[in-house]
Amino acid sequence: MGTRGGPRFRALVLGSRLAPVLLAGVLSGVLSAGCAGTAATGPSRAPSPTPPAHPASGRSPAPPSPSPRVTSPAELCARAVAYWARKVLDDDTYGDYQSMGLSNTQYEILRRVVAAARPIRQRQGTDAAQHLIDRQARTDCAERYRDGASGKGPWQ
Repeated sequence: MGTRGGPRFRALVLGSRLAPVLLAGVLSGVLSAGCAGTAATGPSRAPSPTPPAHPASGRSPAPPSPSPRVTSPAELCARAVAYWARKVLDDDTYGDYQSMGLSNTQYEILRRVVAAARPIRQRQGTDAAQHLIDRQARTDCAERYRDGASGKGPWQ
């Protein structure tokens, strides 16, 4: 005899959850096989260029989803600079730009953003400083990457 958490109980619960899914799969397979016909009972058809209708709804399946959007270098810069600016503002220490995964130029932007955010945080609070960080990181990075490239090489 199995206990409540034993294998039999788990199999019953799992089986009861899978039964409707399995039944739907079997029925859709039977329906599509029954509707397709065979070479012995009807003329053969060339494959249609459009996908077949869904048996239950009569509608074509949804088109494939579009490819994910590519993140621009300016957006990547702004995200990285804003992230590290918050960390630096909270900890009041800088790390090495390479350990942060920033280029030399991104690190310069980071230093300017943090320098602008410190007095705002003292006068207006953390929320105001974080808004400034986001705004200035986006602006400075957009300016730096306006032509799509950061400079002469990845370290620039």
